[in-house]
Amino acid sequence: MEQLMAAYVLVDVEITNQEAYEKYREVAYPVINAFGGKYLVRGGATEVIEGDWSFDRLIIVEFESVERARQWYYSPEYRPAIDVIEKYARRKLAIVEGVAE
Repeated sequence: MEQLMAAYVLVDVEITNQEAYEKYREVAYPVINAFGGKYLVRGGATEVIEGDWSFDRLIIVEFESVERARQWYYSPEYRPAIDVIEKYARRKLAIVEGVAE
């Protein structure tokens, strides 16, 4: 039986309107949870040791698989959150296959 690899959604977000960003959180968090997403990093201090990375706010969410992460992102339930975030933040988002335990 093939073992699924965990997946991590990496998000670098620059919030342009903090009050409106709270609306995104209200819409997005329940959907992320419903798809089995688990926050591993949600903001906090970032220390760059090598390179010229620049993060405004780094978020890492773990899903059971890449497929599950895609289902979440492209779901009709998450679409309203995307509509909100596109207006009040700039972000980069990637899904990365991880290591299964």
